[in-house]
Amino acid sequence: MIDKYDKRILEILQHEGRISNQELADRIGLSPSPCLRRVRALEDSGIIEGYCALLDAKKLGLNLMAFLSISLDRHTPERFANFDAIVTDLPEVLECSLITGRDADYQLKVVVRDMDAYQHLLLNKLTRIEGVSGVHSSFVLRQVVERTALPVA
Repeated sequence: MIDKYDKRILEILQHEGRISNQELADRIGLSPSPCLRRVRALEDSGIIEGYCALLDAKKLGLNLMAFLSISLDRHTPERFANFDAIVTDLPEVLECSLITGRDADYQLKVVVRDMDAYQHLLLNKLTRIEGVSGVHSSFVLRQVVERTALPVA
């Protein structure tokens, strides 16, 4: 069970993953040793899965983001496993979710340089996956909210 100190640690680390243990301890009102023990316990429990650098896609020339709804021709474990394995290896795919409640089976979030790169991804990679029977694309005009932090309160 996580307490108020653990929740505060998680809130801070989600926004400031490179914060020093000393500063983290100061901000949550603990001494450094217990603070570090708590962080390690959160890591060991799997609540903290890892740390990463967040990059600016546009500054890397990745100017086009899209959401794709993908339908499969058959709903068999083999079709799903094959699709999952292939999209997992596509670096353009930021997120892939198996979904319900729509005509599609999967929702993908992809990022590419431009429309030519999107066309290449669509025609040379995604539609060539065995079982893909339909793709509907929605292009992002502007991101209103973009966050990686989970609510821990």
